[in-house]
Amino acid sequence: MSLDIHHDRTAKNFSVDVDGQHCVLDYTFADGVMTITHTGVPEAVGGRGIAAELMRTAFETARSEGWKIVPACSYAAVFVARHKEYADLLV
Repeated sequence: MSLDIHHDRTAKNFSVDVDGQHCVLDYTFADGVMTITHTGVPEAVGGRGIAAELMRTAFETARSEGWKIVPACSYAAVFVARHKEYADLLV
């Protein structure tokens, strides 16, 4: 799936609109650590892998920036458990 995901460093989120629905991954940031606090994909566009793409973008951004990650929301915890290639980014 190819999505045009936007990273807003000021608002501390990654977002994309799909079929008129706003999908978002929110995080906090301190001392080089991104804490993923919420992932929201409306039911109308759920089941398409949008949340996973938001996660991949967040994890790849963290990797390129040299940040560590705390997967505080339940979806982030499940995602990283399934994608061991990102284990090195965990605090």
